Amino acid sequence: MTRTKTSPRWRQAVVWLHVVSSVAWMSQALALVVLMSLALTRPAQAGAATSMADRLDSVLLAPMANVSAFTGLVLAGATAWGYTRHWWVLTKLVLTLIQLYAGIFLLSPALRDAADTATVAWPQIAGASLMASALSFQAWLSIAKPWKKTPWSPAAKPPTAPTWVFVAGVAAPAFDVGAGLLAGYPLPALSLVTLVVLGFERRRRRRRAQPPTARSPRSAPAVSPPAV
Repeated sequence: MTRTKTSPRWRQAVVWLHVVSSVAWMSQALALVVLMSLALTRPAQAGAATSMADRLDSVLLAPMANVSAFTGLVLAGATAWGYTRHWWVLTKLVLTLIQLYAGIFLLSPALRDAADTATVAWPQIAGASLMASALSFQAWLSIAKPWKKTPWSPAAKPPTAPTWVFVAGVAAPAFDVGAGLLAGYPLPALSLVTLVVLGFERRRRRRRAQPPTARSPRSAPAVSPPAV
């Protein structure tokens, strides 16, 4: 089996983009806490604060959340870490998916309603606070890498993906952020396509990493007896 050469610079670029987008995601969640707290405690400024919170969510927080989730999935799927080999990676994956769905279906609609009515409730502040806290915990997981491997961790460790996967890990979110700014709403289309392609490419690497199985004696070709 030939090893695929991977450019460390492109892999580092994906790591850098993941760190930057994750920090931006957490900082925007904290900014939402500040703005909604301001709207709750100072009714005279509620209209401006809720409008800013809604704008911040759609222009910065949502795109950065998509980039952070995408680059995290790329780093897990394109390297030997995998998605389910280690408990800390699996925990980050579950938390990320929960936060994405909560942000899309709960927080963003609540922020739009708050901007329309210029009113804020405590559950909205609590939701943004939980998001920032979860992101902070995920940052600790990335640094400490606690716990052991999962019981269903495969024995064969897949090799690192080729360079083009990491190039796509940088190019796809950059394209999606630009397209989203033009469209006026988050549009992670190319990122989703890249993740689908990564799934097939990861399956190919896992098959190549498996050791060849010994041929069964029954499957060996029959040897004819020597002629007398």
